[in-house]
Amino acid sequence: ARYRELFGEPVQFPDNGYPGDYVKDIAVEIKREHGDQYLTQDRDEAVTFFREYGGDALLRAIRAQLRDFGIAFDSFFSEKAMRGRGEVDRAMSELRSRDLLYSQDRAEWYRSTRFGDDKDRAVIKSDGELTYFASDIAYHRNKFARNYHKLINVWGADHQGHVRRMKAAVSALGIEPERLDILIYQLVTLKRRNETVGGGSTSWERIRLSKRAGEIITVRDVVDEVGRDACRFFFLARSSDAQMDFDVDLAQQQTADNPVYYVQYAHARIASVLEFAKERIPDWSDADISLLGHPQELELIRKMLQFPEIVELVCRQLAPHHFPHYSQDLATAFHAFYTECRVVSDDVPLSKARLRLCEAAKLVLARSLTLMGVSAPDQM
Repeated sequence: ARYRELFGEPVQFPDNGYPGDYVKDIAVEIKREHGDQYLTQDRDEAVTFFREYGGDALLRAIRAQLRDFGIAFDSFFSEKAMRGRGEVDRAMSELRSRDLLYSQDRAEWYRSTRFGDDKDRAVIKSDGELTYFASDIAYHRNKFARNYHKLINVWGADHQGHVRRMKAAVSALGIEPERLDILIYQLVTLKRRNETVGGGSTSWERIRLSKRAGEIITVRDVVDEVGRDACRFFFLARSSDAQMDFDVDLAQQQTADNPVYYVQYAHARIASVLEFAKERIPDWSDADISLLGHPQELELIRKMLQFPEIVELVCRQLAPHHFPHYSQDLATAFHAFYTECRVVSDDVPLSKARLRLCEAAKLVLARSLTLMGVSAPDQM
């Protein structure tokens, strides 16, 4: 429909079509590459071409945005290819051989109630079409067949109801359900402040997303507005089961109120202190750290000693939101130390000890930021 519009044809837009500008962009791309050849082509053949071209174009865009956001996937898995290889049919055959499928109302149903689900689930509809659940079963069967010991699925909140049935399906395939972890991520609401003219009060404008209405906000849109570092830090700062309000205005601020700026500034401040110290104390590798005894020095040391435990906690619980909170606590401990303790003074032995402490704090801050995929700048 969008392609035909580009040639001036009056087209009635499909009731279930997506009106977003990204669809228009793909139509423009097709016109540029292929001209008007699809105006006269058989409609079914044209629709098949547009479907495949559109899917490929959007996948290219998704890959590019993920790459720019610092997320790399080793592989993308094609459901269509999996079906073409007959893997879904083989998965269904395996369930039949285990007496886990039965026919009812001309459809085939999987006996998921045997494995704790609240009701049985259709895998083949009355018209012979496979359900999404059938493909999901085959996909997980494929993963375990590739000898992965642990599977971690990241799903959106609207798939919460599928967890039990997926675990049931894994059990039906003879695989321990504990080998499948499913993380449910809640929705993200983007918001920014609105200053009410005259009254001086502040209200919140919520930026809502609707694919049907064509209101699409991509990861690239947010990164372009607030930067990659702020984006990654803010998204990581909430646990997967907590709904998130992403404050666009806060993410853009260069103040201590902005948590990522606050942490990065601590790293840059340490780098500045170390650079300044080189002019007076060229080498502090022989520092006597037993001289460190000030309460703020000890608090900073205690906070740094927690870092290995935080890393282990993140890995065991699959909970990276501990990193942003830890890095803020570490930055706070350093800022407090810096306020209370003069790093470079006439007391050279103490200055050397404090410079060693600063080096250690800089290292731990950098590692914490790096594990989040956030930069650790030396200057701000």
